[in-house]
Amino acid sequence: MNAMLETPELPAVFDGVKLAAVAAVLYVIVRCLNLKSPTAPPDLYFQDSGLSRFLLKSCPLLTKEYIPPLIWGKSGHIQTALYGKMGRVRSPHPYGHRKFITMSDGATSTFDLFEPLAEHCVGDDVTMVICPGIANHSEKQYIRTFVDYAQKNGYRCAVLNHLGALPNIELTSPRMFTYGCTWEFGAMVNYIKKTYPQTQLVVVGFSLGGNIVCKYLGETQANQEKVLCCVSVCQGYSALRAQETFMQWDQCRRFYNFLMADNMKKIILSHRQALFGDHVKKPQSLEDTDLSRLYTATSLTQIDDNVMRWVPNKCCGIYVPLMLVNAADDPLVHESLLTIPKSLSEKRENVMFVLPLHGGHLGFFEGSVLFPEPLTWMDKLVVEYANAICQWERNKSQCSDTEQVEAELE
Repeated sequence: MNAMLETPELPAVFDGVKLAAVAAVLYVIVRCLNLKSPTAPPDLYFQDSGLSRFLLKSCPLLTKEYIPPLIWGKSGHIQTALYGKMGRVRSPHPYGHRKFITMSDGATSTFDLFEPLAEHCVGDDVTMVICPGIANHSEKQYIRTFVDYAQKNGYRCAVLNHLGALPNIELTSPRMFTYGCTWEFGAMVNYIKKTYPQTQLVVVGFSLGGNIVCKYLGETQANQEKVLCCVSVCQGYSALRAQETFMQWDQCRRFYNFLMADNMKKIILSHRQALFGDHVKKPQSLEDTDLSRLYTATSLTQIDDNVMRWVPNKCCGIYVPLMLVNAADDPLVHESLLTIPKSLSEKRENVMFVLPLHGGHLGFFEGSVLFPEPLTWMDKLVVEYANAICQWERNKSQCSDTEQVEAELE
């Protein structure tokens, strides 16, 4: 009798368990997708100056709310993963010419050159010299999308292909790209300056490329000649501190470290003969490198100890307008590293640090609900900033001409 009375209550118990399970799953989804996070304009760090006031008026994206795709766009991990997996959606295929430069040590550096597809907003000849991220090149989808957009806005584009990154280009010396070597980027810039003596330059770097271009400009004043401005997106600023944070599990950085190290190993080992072959002579060669340690490496630090080398950045030596962009939810760049650009923007009038809440690492996708748009917030911001700087320089030039005429009349 008692058993018969208790039986009808069992479905209610099961329904309660199911409801609790559904609630738990929804809670995890909301937390993982960060759905409760607000959307807002990016945080801006800068000194009050004529240039900064002009930029705020001329660049609506700096003060406009950045709205990522509703379902997944507030997760820095998903933004980063989608960028890493597909780069961009419906990516265009801009047509360019590949250029080859023989370096002093016998290495063959390559870059791709893309001519503008429209007149520039101020009618000038302006070339964007672009340095992609780690192990990247001009054929990456995020680079193709950005180049196509820049071309349609009147910019010539030159995109560096990091040594060893292109699978169809063999190494001609026992050396591949390193984290901070500016030789190849500098060779590309010098080629552009000599080939197009009338052009002005906009320097753009993505991720690791941001470190490289800032280091290049900061090495000597001569490197900043004919440079209108520099834009660095998602760089890590301090190589040593970044390596330390990459070993932490917070925000799954240790897992990202493993994935990037695995990709680096594949690239290095694809050039095994050029880097480790018997024909390679000391001291240039990597002959003494413990190849077995390279095979078993699980972090970028372990690979650095064998093959690569980090080189310090020199942002403080840059005097042209500089815009630094990072996302607050970038899982690869620890928040402690962001104190560097914040501090720099407080000391230098030429520096503006832009920090949106969302975007991940090189993601910055936009879209209404689920599907992202081909162009990202980052693509549009870089071109918008470059346009504003070009207009700023044009206004300064016109003011100088007017003052000169008035002086002559007096």
